[in-house]
Amino acid sequence: MAKKHSAKFLSIVEQARSHIPECDAVQLRNMLDDEDPLVVLDVRERHEYEAGRLAGSIHIGKGVIERDIEKHDFDDDARLVLYCGGGFRSAIAARSLKEMGYSNAISLWGGWRAIIAENLPIEE
Repeated sequence: MAKKHSAKFLSIVEQARSHIPECDAVQLRNMLDDEDPLVVLDVRERHEYEAGRLAGSIHIGKGVIERDIEKHDFDDDARLVLYCGGGFRSAIAARSLKEMGYSNAISLWGGWRAIIAENLPIEE
């Protein structure tokens, strides 16, 4: 069941979505299978990540992504796909990374729920 979000939060999400690229789970599957380097970032809370995550994903919570992203030494043009529970927090985080100069930050629309629905490989 989808969460009920406030109008102000949804407004921020829609603004972010208009400034960043998004993909769906089928497109993510294709990216996972192609030969181009890909980093998948789980921006959910630590307890969400620990309960289950996309195989091979790296956890950097949305609340600290601006502070901690450079600890990973990703190139500014690295292909980064961010996901959360449904695609809202990841859109905001992707916009923030774009503003920091990460030119290829992509938000997964549908997030964790889409990963599960597409039967992508997960770890627990």
